[in-house]
Amino acid sequence: MNHGRKTLMLLAVLGACGFAPWSASAQPGDAEPATRAVNDSFLKTLPFGDRADFEDAKRGFVATLPDGVIPGPGGKPAWDTKPYGFLQRDEVPATVNPSLWRQAQLNAINGLFKVTDRVYQVRGLDLANLTIIEGDSGLILIDPLLSNETARAALDLYLSNRPARPVLAVIYSHSHADHFGGGKGVMSEADAASGKIKVIAPDGFMEHAVAENVIAGNAMGRRAQYQFGSALPVGERAQIDTGLGKALAKGTISLIPPNDLIKQSYETRTIDGVEIEFHLVPGSEAPSEMIMYVPQFKLLNMAEDATHNMHNLYTIRGAEIRDGRLWSKYIGEAIERYGKKTDVVIAQHHWPMWGNERIVAFLKKQRDLYKYIHDQTVRLLNEGLTPTEIAEQLQLPPSLANEWSARGYYGTLSHNAKAVYQFYLGWYDANPADLNPLPRVEEAKKQVEYMGGADAVLKRAREDFKAGQYRWVASVMSKVVFADPSNKEARDLGADALEQLGYQSEAATWRNAYLLGAQELRNGVPKAPASGASADLLKGVSIDLAFDFLGVRLNAPKAEGKHIVVNWTFTDLNQTYVMNLENSALTHTSGTLSDNADASVTLTRAALDAITLKQRTFSDSVAAGDVSIRGNPLKLRELFGMLDDFRADFEIVEPKKARAE
Repeated sequence: MNHGRKTLMLLAVLGACGFAPWSASAQPGDAEPATRAVNDSFLKTLPFGDRADFEDAKRGFVATLPDGVIPGPGGKPAWDTKPYGFLQRDEVPATVNPSLWRQAQLNAINGLFKVTDRVYQVRGLDLANLTIIEGDSGLILIDPLLSNETARAALDLYLSNRPARPVLAVIYSHSHADHFGGGKGVMSEADAASGKIKVIAPDGFMEHAVAENVIAGNAMGRRAQYQFGSALPVGERAQIDTGLGKALAKGTISLIPPNDLIKQSYETRTIDGVEIEFHLVPGSEAPSEMIMYVPQFKLLNMAEDATHNMHNLYTIRGAEIRDGRLWSKYIGEAIERYGKKTDVVIAQHHWPMWGNERIVAFLKKQRDLYKYIHDQTVRLLNEGLTPTEIAEQLQLPPSLANEWSARGYYGTLSHNAKAVYQFYLGWYDANPADLNPLPRVEEAKKQVEYMGGADAVLKRAREDFKAGQYRWVASVMSKVVFADPSNKEARDLGADALEQLGYQSEAATWRNAYLLGAQELRNGVPKAPASGASADLLKGVSIDLAFDFLGVRLNAPKAEGKHIVVNWTFTDLNQTYVMNLENSALTHTSGTLSDNADASVTLTRAALDAITLKQRTFSDSVAAGDVSIRGNPLKLRELFGMLDDFRADFEIVEPKKARAE
């Protein structure tokens, strides 16, 4: 029973990507002339003379880690700034989009910074920021990063440069792991459980902190490698940034539940003498999120709703579509409520901004960015354009396109427009020819056959590559690879095309995806390292959600004609469930037991977690007295024998291979 590891695969993959770099025979190539021309055009069209962001990012610098390394589990660093030293050069490599190079340089600025009186941030030592507010006698921390190791190091950096004070409160701005995963690095579970440390979060935090990654967690985890480039080496021909920050920490993820939830649209708390007004913004960047205003310091914290890039309405790792209209509305509400009385705005990524006039102008641009994407996409879809056509046609107006904070380093105008289309109309473009196309492999074989065979396609594609038509070459080589994955020439040419697209990409997420695709076409998919669930995160998975995930793992053909009923009693939770396998579907109901069960299992939640974490088998748990089974235990074994174990290294840029288990 291995659902815990799988349900939390996305979170586990953040710290478990130890893939091998390129082999000597498959080194990345240089930028082609067409790529150099594309990148040069960015230098000519964007306001690179504007250095205000660099001044803001460096303002208030106090100190940083002497060697830039934070130790992690297993003797490997949880964080290491040294590989990014090449970003200190002023000259932009031809293999990096100059706009992305600028963002990567900004995100490389790291350390402890004073934001305003009694407010500090640690930036650049994880994907997100740790914000520290000095109360009358202790510290209020906002978002303890992704891992315990980086959160502890960030707090230690602050304490080594400021008077020592105890942590009295920890605030989670929203339900994404890079904003809560380091909780145990800054507080103990006992202090949170007793209320000694106030742990504040938006309503729905615990549900969404784990639920987003549960049902489709394995696929999200694999796709996250493409988005964040975590399986790539670092370098000017490889990973340089993620758009939101440098990279994902490779430490230990924890989850300490909140003991104080913000449930109303606006609520105020006074914490250690500091008044904070919370504004719930659910369904914006996260399903559970809130922004904060601190009147004493005239400070507005926009969490992740207004950062120094275009964010994702759709994240390419895979997640629910976000509502750009609602996102824009929340920013507009913040402007109305706080705009005139804000002297500094911060977020939980990137750097602050000072000065009321600048802040209001920045927030208005962020507000209008998401509303523009939403409204203009909907206008065009109502005129009958398809997602691809909208993405090709839509352009930002100059007032937004020339704004650094609206550039697509993380989200892009292209995939965000497609997200709006999907939000309203789904995947189908209404052309019946696209309603039921052939599967990818069969379609690819027919297309290559119609084009005259692989040799003919390769001959023409090489000419198109020389002409700089990399999007087409990447697409058509993908067809050849899916028709015949052993065709090395197609794999190599497809990798070369993806590589050039990566070098041209302004979005760090697109660059990472293109370059990892190229790496896997050249070298295949490395075997993913084993990764286990975090015990802290597993505690947040409800029994209902855990049983739902078992249903997702059910291999329907194996279950054909089977009917099995299992009772579950959790003695510590005083909860009962009936699990029913019938019609090749695994369902469950709570609050009852069946009189006709094939087997009845009695256990505690802790026993279930131990089995899930592979600390014990079912048999060991029964022998130890932690689990008792009445009825026919063979039926239970039969049921769990029908469950698939998902692989974290499934193919993406080539057909899925049949693998021996």
